[in-house]
Order: sequence, then C-alpha cells, then structure tokens
Amino acid sequence: MKPEKSAPARSDASTSSSLEKYRAKRDAKHTPEPMGVDGEERPRLFVVQQHNARALHWDLRMEIGGALKSWAVPKGPSDDPHEKRMAVAVEDHPLAYAEFEGIIPKGNYGAGQMIVWDRGRYVPLLDMEVGLQTGKLLFELKGYKLRGRWTLVKLKKDPQGWLLIKERDEWANASGEAGFSPTSILSGLTFEDLRDGDPREAHLHSELARLKAPEREVQAKDVKPMLAETREKPFTKPGWLFELKYDGYRLLAEKSAEGARLLYRSGRDATRTFPEIARAIVALPFSSFVLDGEVVVVEESGHPSFQRLQKRGQIGGALEAEKAAVENPATLFSFDLIAFLGYDLRPLPLLDRKRLLEAMLPKVGVIRYTDHVEERGVDLHGAVAALGLEGIMAKRAAGPYRNGRHADWLKIRVDRTGDFAIVGWKESESRGRPGFGALHLAVKTPEGWSYAGSVGSGFTEKQLNDLRQALEPFRRDKPIATGALPKTGHHVWLEPKLAVEIRFKEWTNDGHLRHPVFLRLRDDKPVEECVREGSPGAAGEGEDGAEPPTPPPAASLKRKLAFTNREKLFWPEEGYTKGDLIDYYQAIAPTLLPYLRDRPLVLDRYPDGIAGKSFYQKDAPSFLPEWVRTVAIRSESGEQGPRDIHYILCDDADALAFLANLGVIPLHVWASRADDLDRPDWTILDLDPKGAPFADVIAIARFLGDFCREIGWTPFLKTSGGSGLHILLPLGRQCGFEQARQLAEVIARHAAHELPKIATIERNLAARRGRVYIDFLQNGRGKLIAAPFSARPRPGATVSTPLRWEELKSSLHPSKFTIRSVPRRVRSLGDDPLAGVLELKPDLAAILEELHARVS
Repeated sequence: MKPEKSAPARSDASTSSSLEKYRAKRDAKHTPEPMGVDGEERPRLFVVQQHNARALHWDLRMEIGGALKSWAVPKGPSDDPHEKRMAVAVEDHPLAYAEFEGIIPKGNYGAGQMIVWDRGRYVPLLDMEVGLQTGKLLFELKGYKLRGRWTLVKLKKDPQGWLLIKERDEWANASGEAGFSPTSILSGLTFEDLRDGDPREAHLHSELARLKAPEREVQAKDVKPMLAETREKPFTKPGWLFELKYDGYRLLAEKSAEGARLLYRSGRDATRTFPEIARAIVALPFSSFVLDGEVVVVEESGHPSFQRLQKRGQIGGALEAEKAAVENPATLFSFDLIAFLGYDLRPLPLLDRKRLLEAMLPKVGVIRYTDHVEERGVDLHGAVAALGLEGIMAKRAAGPYRNGRHADWLKIRVDRTGDFAIVGWKESESRGRPGFGALHLAVKTPEGWSYAGSVGSGFTEKQLNDLRQALEPFRRDKPIATGALPKTGHHVWLEPKLAVEIRFKEWTNDGHLRHPVFLRLRDDKPVEECVREGSPGAAGEGEDGAEPPTPPPAASLKRKLAFTNREKLFWPEEGYTKGDLIDYYQAIAPTLLPYLRDRPLVLDRYPDGIAGKSFYQKDAPSFLPEWVRTVAIRSESGEQGPRDIHYILCDDADALAFLANLGVIPLHVWASRADDLDRPDWTILDLDPKGAPFADVIAIARFLGDFCREIGWTPFLKTSGGSGLHILLPLGRQCGFEQARQLAEVIARHAAHELPKIATIERNLAARRGRVYIDFLQNGRGKLIAAPFSARPRPGATVSTPLRWEELKSSLHPSKFTIRSVPRRVRSLGDDPLAGVLELKPDLAAILEELHARVS
C-alpha cells in the first residue's frame, strides 16, 4: 500500500476558473458577499450556512483545492443514518464566503437572509479530488453542531444531484435534527431575526434600565480583571454560584466602532492570535460591549487542552493564525459581562450580569456562556474531580465586579497525586539554597524507567537537607531513566531507591508532570510500584489523550539477527544482491544512524528486489523484535478512519540490519523527531528536473546556496539518489512545519523569479516546460524524504549522498554514488558534509529580516 499523499494543490488558473460561475452571478457593487481571492488556501475548512432565499435550505461548503465546493441541501443535514438528504451541487464559492452572514439584497442572485449555522474543520477519509470524479466523498466533520463521519454520494441520472448521509458512529442520532440549534454559531441570530429584527437588544435595554446600571463608557484597556483567592476545600452555601474552572488564558473581549479587540490579563493584545474569536465578537449584533472569560482549546474528548492552547498562543504570523483557527480552534468561555451599549455593569450583582450575558450570547458556537450551579459547590466539585477537570470557581451571587483579587471569587482546584521514584537531582542555581534545586522523577514501565520530569516546589529547608543526605549513597554515572531528559544545568543521577508522593495538574505530551508539588516521602512504598496511573499494574483510571513516550529498548533484551536469502538478486543489471544491501547498511550505519534515531520511519519494502512488487508499510509488523522501538502517532485520516499508527524508530545498527533483511531499500523519514513531532530539524528544497538538463539543477543549486549564505543561513546539499538534488536548511527545532514551508516557499519563489528560464515552482509537469521544479511542499508534518545515505530502488543502486558545495561542478552526476562507492567515499572524506543540519541553530529572526529585505 503506497503512503498517503495529499491531493495536489490547484494552480491559480484552475482555482480562478472554479469561481467564474460564482462571480458571474454577482455584482460586487450591489451585494455584501465576498468575491474571493484566487489560489487562497486554508486547511480543510467546512461551513454550513442556512440560506432563506426563494426557499429555505442549507449550503454545505468544503475547502477543496483552494475554493469552497458547495452543495445546497433543501432539508438540511440529518444525523440519522437512515435519512438520505438530497444535496445539489452548485458553483464553487471563495474561501472568504465561510465568514459571510447577513442579508443579500433583493435583485441579486440568492437574495435573502443567510447565517453561519455551523463551521469547523473536516478530515478526508478518502481523497477528495478523486471522490469528486468517482462520485463518493467520505469525510469526518468536526464542527459545533455536525460531528462524526458523513458521505456524499453522486446520483447517476442527475449530474448535479448527490445524497448526504450520516454514517453510523457515536454521533449518529435516530432523532435526526433534534440536537441542532437553529441559531448562528457566530451571532446567535436566526434568519427570522435577520429579516424581522433581533429582539434581544430591546430586551437587554429594558433590563439595564430596570437594574439602573450607570451610563458610562468602559474600555477593555482600562479594566483590571477581577481575580480569585485560593481555597483548599469546596463548600455548599446559599448566595454563592459555582462554575467550572477552565484551563486556559484569561481574556477580555471588546467590541467597539473600531471592531474587535482581545486582551490578555496583562493587557497584551491577543486579537491576531485568535482570529476566530475576534470574528465572532464582531458578528454579535450589538454595537459595543466588554466580556470577561477564558479562552480554551477543547480536545475531541471535551476536555480542555492547555498544551494545544500554548501552541496557539505562540503563533505570531496572521496567516499561520488563520490556519490554526481551523486546525486547532479556540473557544471563549465567557463568565462575566462588564459593559454593554454604553452602560457600566460592574456595580451590578454577579447574578444579574450573568443573566444579561446569557441573553446576548449564542447557544452554540465560538463564544460560549459559562453556566453555573447555585449553592451546591461540594456536589459540583465532586463531579468535576470525577471528570478529571481542573477545578471550580466559587463566586458570591450578589457581588459586584472589582478590580484585582478579592474573596468574593474563590478558586478551588482538583489536583492529581501520584507516587514517583527519585532518579536524580538538579543542583541548585540559587546561592544559599540548601540540598538541591529539584528532584528528577520516573515511573516504572515494562521496558524500564521512564522520565517524568522534575519537582522543585513544596519542600521545607529541612526536607531539602534530609533528602540530599538520604540520596547521596545512590549516585550513579549515567541516568537510569529514558525519555526527554534535561539538556542544560548540572545534574546528579541516582539509583531508584526512594519514592515520593507528588501533587500535579496533568501529564504533558512528552511525559512530564505539569505543576508538580512535593507532598511527602513514601518510605512505606517500594519504588517498583511507582507506575503511571492507567498503565498495567497501576491503581485508578488512566488519563485521556496522554501517554508517556515509549522508552528505548532495555540493553538487557536479548537480540537475535538471522539473515535470509542473502543471494537473492535485488539489482539484476548490476548483479547486486540482498546480501549486498545488508552489507552496505551495516558498513554505513555509524554515519547514517544520526539521521534515523528518534525519527518516525516508513518502510518501503522490495522483497524480490527492484524488479519485483513493492509496498509501503507505516505500521510496524507484528513480528517486530521487542528490542526495536516504535512510537504511536495518531492519524485522523486514512481508509480505516482515526487510529494510532505505530512507526518504527531505527536507533541502532541491529535495527537497521533487521530492516534491510526485510527488503527495505529506501529509508523514508520525517523531518521531526518523536519527542516533538511538530518541530522539524530542517526545511527542504527538492530540485526535481523530470527531463530538464542536470546542468540546470547544478546552476539552481549554486544560486540557492549562494543566496542562503547571503541571508545568513548555512545550506547543506545532498543528492536525492535519483536525478535531482536536495538542499536542506537547518531549523534547530525552533519553529513548526507551516513556518518551515513558508520559509522554503519564499526562497523557492525568489529563485524561480531570478532564474525564470530554468527554474519553476509549477507542480504540474506540463506547466514546467522543461524547467527544473523547485519543490517546497515536502515540508509538512508526516511528509517524507529519503534519508541521507539511504539506498534507492533504482538502476545502479544509487544512494542519496551528502555533498560538499565545492563538488557542485559540471562533472557531478548522482549516478556515481552507489552502495559500492559510498562507503569508500565516507572513509576517504573522514567527515559527513551534512552533519551540521542536525547541529546548527540559526538565528531565524535575523534570517527572516534579511529575507524580507531582499525579496519584498
């Protein structure tokens, strides 16, 4: 089975033509609908708009190839699998249309009211471009109303006719539309409200007059958020409200004549970071207000994910933020209304402020009302603890909104506790601090000890001294635990002899404790019983969505290598055998392995050599030896639906020889490593001639190498093993894949502009017109390249070989680097010309600044 490939992006010309019908039906001077930007792309966006035109219907639109493919669904979606709803294919719409809500004036095509009924992202379960041709689209929707798997099936007798069908899954509902709110997820309006006027504003005005709220303007920048004091135990008491405590960032959201503005608690602006929230604020049909709330990224399980939120908070560019808003959407859980339509609500009782807030917000959508229970704080705390959530907030119902911290608001956390073995300590960096700076912790797994992070708080001075003395006899030279160990500071490593009890918030993705606090020494418990909750042998339930990284194989595991059919011909013309392949990989292993360790690997197996059938294998085979490490990575797409794929990690020469014996010829690797799959080591420019002269490849590579050095970015060079060259630029794991792709794209476009006769970024083969294609699209999470020193299943048994830049001469040709010649070459060179791509940490900010100055 070949690896999954993303559908090729449409060219600007094809995208433009797909919008011609849409534009032909509309006059930009007389309708507020967007006209769209040709070639614009967003990741897997879908939207459902309720449209009251000549007849009421729902428009389902999905981003495919840079435009919104659209179907009109007269009766609307049904989540009953027995219901087959007619869906009529209509013209493509521009991506900006996904935001459109309002009234299309009379005399225009589609005149009437339109609301954004639902939106979100979708996961293709079959190739969408192919499905449009074959007449079957299978996809998963992740919206605010529509969830789960759906199918669009084309009718044979009607060229525009399709059927929209809900697949049987946990989101299916025999009652059909019963759970679907009729309101917009942005504004909270129905199409009747758009047509007849929104009744909410008049109601809220009368309530404000009744409550005698003071009339004065309030701006978010002048508000100091009300903060809570801490209380250890929950309570039940009349006159108090109890809410969920969300694990997110505090956010003040304001709408004014200038538009939306989002401010963190510190006053720092967050408007560009969360564009989906800013748009929802603007969509609320009230001229001015200030909301207080918590911005959260919610996992599929319904639990807030602070780590996903942190990734959103670290995004700087507007384009990347827009894409993240689709891929990793945020929700603003609003719990207080500070100002509304020129009134200052802060003096009003909390319960009144919340009633006004609930009346103005949508029932479902990007901005959610934070509900509460009255009096019964103990019951809510118990329910929250059972769900594994962060805690609760207790608030005095009659209290006003005050600046700063006040006892009218109380936070009551729900924390987890666990027992951990001490496997080391970090020396204190503070002069005069006794004992140590932090203890290193680990849990026992079937494979050994897995590092769980460090704890540095909760100790008394006496405990610091006593623990240091108790641990001194257990020193060892190297850490016993495996995983994401600390790389800076001075550390002392220990045999695991003592256990401690730790209170903590949650497990992070790299298997560390978040917010750990020391509670006590567990001298009553053997360290072997320190296992993570939810793992074999642990007491209690596990935690949704979090697993510790799989540790490397224990050194004590017995290994057995048996090579089979070494004499089988793998390269018939050259006479090279499977044994030659195994010998090559054993000879080159010391130089090759740095590019394989900790990196997910896709097997490309040729059991009968390059003349026989081949197949790709992402999942590790069931017969994999226990000493070969794997990593589980969640896949949301594929024919089998969402599942974990267990990729092989090739850590040593034995594992490499084992793979060669399986007939694995090329080694396809990720650009990122298992401990942080979203941070690549490099970005790549793939020079693909496809019939163009290799002299042009050399000329383009020279140009790119010189240009990268001029902007302060050290380039590295290797052959692809085929007819092209790869230029790798180190990133030092400082950015994500989208940033890596954008950097490569800017450089590729610059080269194509400067060398138009020999270079192009046109992916379509016919459009290249004999020019070398500079491919920057190989940069993406899960995208693969042939590893340096990887053999290739091509005549000549060529190898993807690192080069020195001075070798880039007219006499160079990739065919000279083979499984026979490369080991000799490595011995002759004495070093690896590509090694720096894994070691350098470039100044990306300075490079970006220089790049902007040269190509803008």
